[in-house]
Amino acid sequence: MALSISAAALLGIIVFVLLKGGYVRVGSATACVLFGFTLAATGLAPTITSALASLAGLISSF
Repeated sequence: MALSISAAALLGIIVFVLLKGGYVRVGSATACVLFGFTLAATGLAPTITSALASLAGLISSF
């Protein structure tokens, strides 16, 4: 749970910085968020979650 909240906060900060800097427009960011919610409702969600957990474990081992 803590990992998902941390990842969501980090990604939210990144999106905010990109929006503020003009690199990403609001429409594109909204489409990505909606795609993320749609993807989370599919059967692929557990695979993505385990891949992100593995990546977090790999990064924390450095």
